[in-house]
Amino acid sequence: MQKKIERRLNAIWLEFVTGFLWWIVGGIPSHYFRRFFYRLAGMKIGAGSTIHMMARIYDPRNITIGEDSIIGEMTTLDGRRQLEGSKGGIIIGNHVDIASQVMIWSSEHDLHDPNFKPIEEPVVIEDYVFIGPRAIILPGVTIGKGAVVGAGAVVTKSVPSGTIIGGVPAKPIGERDVSKLNYRLGRARWFQ
Repeated sequence: MQKKIERRLNAIWLEFVTGFLWWIVGGIPSHYFRRFFYRLAGMKIGAGSTIHMMARIYDPRNITIGEDSIIGEMTTLDGRRQLEGSKGGIIIGNHVDIASQVMIWSSEHDLHDPNFKPIEEPVVIEDYVFIGPRAIILPGVTIGKGAVVGAGAVVTKSVPSGTIIGGVPAKPIGERDVSKLNYRLGRARWFQ
């Protein structure tokens, strides 16, 4: 009985935090204030990283963002862990550029399970990755260092370092030399 109550209270907390972060914090036109509230809600955000306006964030306690990374406006970050022993969550490395309206899911439903149970696996995005607008990253995916995900791609499998992918489902379309990557993004703007 106590376990059931704990799960219900956690679900209520998550709904409140998700709504508060999206509708209230997400509309604040200052990344400094948004970052403060995201950290207060349990998200780990490295120095110089920013989350642009109207991002939808599920369970920030299980989301880690490295240094100098940019999360575009109206992006979805899903850090939910609903199952006991779940490994769900998101880890984003340093110098990662995630464009607008990208969706990163660490939880989805098992279509073959008669109870439609969740499948929760971590998503790992390594350093110097670029993810184009409206791309979708599904649970259990690791995107290797310096990889590029084209706009609108649906990523269902892990991506090796330096690989450029695109399409639905995403397939390799090129390579990128990652041996000398050393840039900083540093584009945090006041009102985005």
